[in-house]
Amino acid sequence: MVEIAEKTEREDRADQKPQEEAEPKVQETQKWYVIHTYSGYENKVKTSLEKRLRTMNLEDKISEILIPTEEVVETKGGKRRVLSKKFFPGYILIKMELTEDSWHVVRHTQGVFGFIGEGNKPIPLKDEDVQNMLYQIGTGEIRIKPSLEFEVGESVRVVNGPFVGFIGVVEEVNLKKGTVVVRLGILGRNTPVELEFAQVGRL
Repeated sequence: MVEIAEKTEREDRADQKPQEEAEPKVQETQKWYVIHTYSGYENKVKTSLEKRLRTMNLEDKISEILIPTEEVVETKGGKRRVLSKKFFPGYILIKMELTEDSWHVVRHTQGVFGFIGEGNKPIPLKDEDVQNMLYQIGTGEIRIKPSLEFEVGESVRVVNGPFVGFIGVVEEVNLKKGTVVVRLGILGRNTPVELEFAQVGRL
């Protein structure tokens, strides 16, 4: 009887399934940052940075390099054409894990002025700002480019893009390109940002 009882107990233990271990949580260490580049050289900077990442074996530290663009309908000489325009000429968005090595490879890529932040300290974008920006890019809406002109010294509000809601002062107007340079207070610093006419509005 004792032998039968011990056998039954061993069988019961064998039938019990081991409790599954919970999968470890993956810590999200990468954040979105903004880097300032020479206007018109955004694509070259992106290509150079991607090449440097491969050479220095740092591809795991930077997962995305984004140049936000949108489709714009422009009427010129009575003809309509669809153009691909950058949201913020002179700026690139980058999703990265900020380490000494990753900071160095970005900061010393040819054509990069630096990170947007406080002094030499890059400040990541807020998650909600990133989501709003990515949504605007993802919608793929085609907008009409208005024939609106601004004056130097005029106060304007950003109405489109990652810096929507910011108020700044126009420092330069380029009628040929249809852009204005507006000085915005970003993270406590006055930063000149080149914007298209359609991205700003009068107060």
